[in-house]
Amino acid sequence: MEKVNAFKVTVTAIFAGISAMLGWFGWLIVAFIACLAADWISGSAAAAKNGLWSSQKGREGIWHKAGCIVVVIVAAVLDGVIGSIINNIPSIALPFTYTVLLCPIIVVWYIFTELGSIVENAGKMGAPIPDFLKSAISLFKGTVDAAGNKITESK
Repeated sequence: MEKVNAFKVTVTAIFAGISAMLGWFGWLIVAFIACLAADWISGSAAAAKNGLWSSQKGREGIWHKAGCIVVVIVAAVLDGVIGSIINNIPSIALPFTYTVLLCPIIVVWYIFTELGSIVENAGKMGAPIPDFLKSAISLFKGTVDAAGNKITESK
C-alpha cells in the first residue's frame, strides 16, 4: 500500500509540474505523446493479429513518429521566432502578447490524425467502429486544417 501511495504522489507531482510549467499547452503535448504511443502500440497489435508484423515495419512506425515530433519542434521554434520579432519590435503592435499560434494547431492536427489511425487500427483488430466516431474525428481534423489554412492565407 505504501508503494501505491508513493506512486500516486509521484504521478500527481509530475502532472502538477507539467501544468505549472506549460499550462494548457503542456496538456496538449501530453495528449500528443500519448496518441503517438497508442497509435504505435495499436498499429503493432493490429499487424500482429493479421500476421503482418515485422520489426522493419515497427522501426518505420517509430521513424514516422519521430518525424511528427520533429515537425512539432520546428513549429515551436517558428512560434518562438515569430513571438520574439512581434513582441520586441516597436513598429509591430498587436493588441495582445504573442506567445504561440502555429504549434498548438499543428499538435491538435497530429492528435486528430493519430486518433483516426488508432480507430482504424482498432477496426483491423476486429473492434466494431461507430461511423459517427470516424466522422467526428474527420470533421474536427478538417476544422483544424481550415484554421491552419486561414492563418497562413495571403490576402
